[in-house]
Amino acid sequence: MKPPSSPLVEVATVEQKDVPVYGEWIGTLAGQVNADVKAQVTGYLLARNYKEGSFVHKGQVLFEIDPRTFQAALDQSKGQLDQAQAQLIHAEAQRATSDANQLKSQLDVEKYGPLAKVDAVSTQDFDNASQTNLANKAQVRAAEAAIASAKAQIKTNQAAVESAAINLSFTRVVSPIDGIAGIAQAQVGDLVSTSSGPLTTVSTLDPIRDYFTVSEQEYLSLQRRFSNSDKDHWKLRLILADGTTYPQEGEFYFADRQVNQNTGAIQLAALFPNPGNVLRPGQYGKIRAMIQKQQNATLIPQAAVNEQQGSYLVAVVDKDNRVSMRPVQVGQRTDAMWVIQSGLNPGERVVVEGQQNLRPGMSVQTKPFKGNVE
Repeated sequence: MKPPSSPLVEVATVEQKDVPVYGEWIGTLAGQVNADVKAQVTGYLLARNYKEGSFVHKGQVLFEIDPRTFQAALDQSKGQLDQAQAQLIHAEAQRATSDANQLKSQLDVEKYGPLAKVDAVSTQDFDNASQTNLANKAQVRAAEAAIASAKAQIKTNQAAVESAAINLSFTRVVSPIDGIAGIAQAQVGDLVSTSSGPLTTVSTLDPIRDYFTVSEQEYLSLQRRFSNSDKDHWKLRLILADGTTYPQEGEFYFADRQVNQNTGAIQLAALFPNPGNVLRPGQYGKIRAMIQKQQNATLIPQAAVNEQQGSYLVAVVDKDNRVSMRPVQVGQRTDAMWVIQSGLNPGERVVVEGQQNLRPGMSVQTKPFKGNVE
């Protein structure tokens, strides 16, 4: 009877080289600027002038509030301003008349004074001229007061006109920034006011922020490893909810001013280019970044590692092509490789393909693993 042939397996040689060590942190995307668009006056919403989710420009009208009440208030304020200006003209005319009368009475006093001393005119005439001059001076002062009052009223009315004009302009609710406008939170016909919530929110999304949290220990380690200048060039990758890696590389932006005493963590922020505004606020965005390099790490393909109830086993082929099952302690994964902390030595061969039905002591035929990294 012919003995069964040994199974054919693909093997890879245990490598040893420097590998990058990556850190990963859960993050959430947010707009670089998030501007709440609120009503500044009270009134009924007449129109929504933008497409929800579209790009809008700074100053673009997003909503219109019924302007009639505010137009009437502006017209009334302008009328009161015109009235105050007319009162100023009248007061200035009275001042001119009072100045003329006072000048004439002053001349009379100056004329009658010397004549009264030589009895050329009666004392009564001189006294009458003096009293008339005093009365005319009082009229001048009253006219000056009326002018000042009219000017003050004009300033008050000008302020009222400006305030009414501002309130009228607020009936056209505009975007404060360039960005993506969100869903409208109020509909046509709703009564809106300054106490209402935002009508919508406009966010600048290019670049977009990713807020992520690291422990205090991680933060201190990163601070020691990266100087301020290095952190400006600390390159970050973004892992999206479907597991794909965002093609654009990000940069460290800032660290919050304090550690949260309840959680012992600190919030960091990264910036990612977002051409086309594909990424949106609220999305899941895990941050991945190289934090150091591990020297002389032991590496094998990830497919060579078998997990069994929390422990990890690797099929090792000796120089006589016999199989032994060896427990290993695994470290981080890097690309298609797995760092082995203990259990293997450089140069040993491990089974990557064909591990099924292998038993300790079994003889195998080997060929190089096609996906092995040079």
